[in-house]
Parts: sequence; structure tokens; C-alpha cells
Amino acid sequence: MSIRELKMAQTRKRLIEVARQAFATYGYAETSMDKLTAEAGFTRGALYHHFGDKRGLFAAVVDQIDSEMAEQAKQQLQHPEDVWDGLIQEGRTYIENALNAEFQRIVLRDGPAVLGDPAHWPSQNKCLASTRECIVQLLAQDRLKPVDPQAAAVLLNGAAMNAALWVAFSESPEQVLAQALHAFELFASGFLK
Repeated sequence: MSIRELKMAQTRKRLIEVARQAFATYGYAETSMDKLTAEAGFTRGALYHHFGDKRGLFAAVVDQIDSEMAEQAKQQLQHPEDVWDGLIQEGRTYIENALNAEFQRIVLRDGPAVLGDPAHWPSQNKCLASTRECIVQLLAQDRLKPVDPQAAAVLLNGAAMNAALWVAFSESPEQVLAQALHAFELFASGFLK
């Protein structure tokens, strides 16, 4: 990696880091790009160069959060080679993160308002593709009932997202979390042979 590429990567990383904190604290609408770039030590030009605009920066933050959750789910697996356990753990992790204030604010509240339908977010599309691949593997292992992989992936991801929304916006999140996790696992197990 050249010095220029290294500096660009560091600038991008710093902008995402500062934006993530600002979006979590103030929300998307109240986050000032002038304050954000000043705090990061860069000009607005750097932000526009790397992300196009505030929305692009926000999408990068959402992508980072989603990537961290996927990694967190993998680390919690007792049997990393078990595709089914990995699939369920990813869904559980997503739902459990509904208790995380940063996740609530950025992904569940501001995300749909800023980025639109989550089904069209690049980070969600990566997650959907990963889920679909797991379904294909599980079908090849003859562990699932016959099902269209895309349909199963859409339904499993949608169930996890809606469960997370339910937890995040409920008056008793911890109580609802237990109910949501139980229902998610019952729903998902319906795909098993």
C-alpha cells in the first residue's frame, strides 16, 4: 500500500469513527457536517471525496455496524463449522443488538429514514446474500425442507429485523427480547427437516 493509499484509508477510518459517535449521540438530522469534519481534523472536501455526501457517510457507518455484528456472531459460535448454528446466531445477535443504544439510533431509527427500505441497503444485501448461501449449503447437506433459498433468506432476515424493531421500540425491551428470541428460533426451526 502506497503512502497516499494509507493516508486515504486513515482519513476514511477517522471520518467513520467520528461520524459514528456523532450519529449515535445526536442522530442523523442533528449531526452537522461542519462540526464533524472539524472534529475529525479534515475539510468537508475530504468527506465528499470519500463518501459523496452525508448520506454516503451514514451508509458507511451502518455497513461498519452490520459487519461488526456479523463478526460478533461468528465469535460466539461453539461449533463454527455448523452452518445452521451460525445462521441462527447471526439472527440472535441482530435481535440482541436492539438493546444497544447506538444500534437502535443509527440502524433501527435513522437507518430507514435516511437510507430507505433496509432491503435495499448494501450492508443488508450482503447479509441477505450470506444468508442465502447458508441456505444453499444447508439444502445441499439435506438438513432443510425443500425451499427456495432466496425466499428463505428474505424471510429469516426479515424476521430478525422486525424482531429487533419490536424489541427496540417496546416499553419492556428485556422482556420482549426473550420472547422475540424464542419466537425467532421457533420460526427458523420450521425450515429444518
